[in-house]
Amino acid sequence: MSGLIGKKIGMTSLYDTDGQLVGCTVIEAGPCVVTQVRTTEKDGYEAVQLAYGERGEKNATKALSGHYKKAGTTPKVKAHEFKEFEQDLKLGDTVGVDLFEEGTFVSVTGKSKGKGFQGVVKRHGFNGVGETTHGQHDRSRAPGSLGGSSYPARVFKGLRMAGRKGGEQYTTENLKVVKIDKDKNLLVLRGAIPGAKGSMVIIWK
Repeated sequence: MSGLIGKKIGMTSLYDTDGQLVGCTVIEAGPCVVTQVRTTEKDGYEAVQLAYGERGEKNATKALSGHYKKAGTTPKVKAHEFKEFEQDLKLGDTVGVDLFEEGTFVSVTGKSKGKGFQGVVKRHGFNGVGETTHGQHDRSRAPGSLGGSSYPARVFKGLRMAGRKGGEQYTTENLKVVKIDKDKNLLVLRGAIPGAKGSMVIIWK
């Protein structure tokens, strides 16, 4: 699967060919540098490792600095491997947004926004229990009964309760490429993608 590493810039709206105003996400896709080429003889599988984002020399370990130095580039923020890349790439090559075409569809993988510790209403969409009358002023967003009493005398695993929400990896599929700006390495996709502004994402062709 061919793809690129990018950074979510934000959202905007554009008019499509039918004159409809649609929400779009702007991604800075690349340019990515080939920092390693996996081969069947050496690694047991074939893949291409791409790296994106500038990292300060003092913020990189010596092992990372040496790894990127072999490719003739500076330390990067994020690296990812792509198997069965459609192009024949070599160490140190650069891949940009010209990998994609307008009108095609892509999938985007990113980490969703972290919401912290949330209750069952926000985390799982519960309606709450009880009425707002008869003195039940503190029960409208409560989870309600948790299950058995003397038997099984425990809470079942996987029960939907309050806890941490967000901060997990998600993939949004079949996003249409609305516009490509090759000069600024920008990719405009129809719809929303996971993650906050400035977060790293992986765009799959």
